[in-house]
Amino acid sequence: MQPTPPDLLHLPHVRPRFECETSLSAAEITRRIQTALEQPDAPCQGRVSPGFVSLWLPAEEQHYWSPQLQMTIEESERGSRIRGLYGPRPAVWTMFVFIYALIGFSTVVVAVIGWSRRSLGLSAHILWWVPVLVLLFGSIYATSHFGQRLGHDQMSTLHDFLAESTGLRIPKEDGLMI
Repeated sequence: MQPTPPDLLHLPHVRPRFECETSLSAAEITRRIQTALEQPDAPCQGRVSPGFVSLWLPAEEQHYWSPQLQMTIEESERGSRIRGLYGPRPAVWTMFVFIYALIGFSTVVVAVIGWSRRSLGLSAHILWWVPVLVLLFGSIYATSHFGQRLGHDQMSTLHDFLAESTGLRIPKEDGLMI
């Protein structure tokens, strides 16, 4: 099965997600996924718990930007509701959140110091750091999208495995580049 090429005109979400409802019970969905994971030709690995599924690619196929799929499966009035979230490994996601927070905090501190100095009639050359930090923030954001594009084929593999193992038609959200 060939993965769908990404829409190059649409910026993806940092962590694409999907949601769908099915008439199958949560236990049946997790059973189907567990059965598919146990097959010797399964394209991915995972962990299945009641109400929660985590899928990833084998270690030999992973790279820095390899995605994972985390899903919660809840009983609903019509059967069950599946919520999925694609994202990088937790260490990569934590690093990006830390960098975003550090740049954001630094921007606020520089702006407060600069405007305080300016209001006192002192030199406020430190304010030149604000656009530099904003550009740095933008470049980190662009880097995360570049990494997501590098993991596109693997994201498609996870998505296709889920659809085939459950027999469900899993929606592809606007920001989901699959």
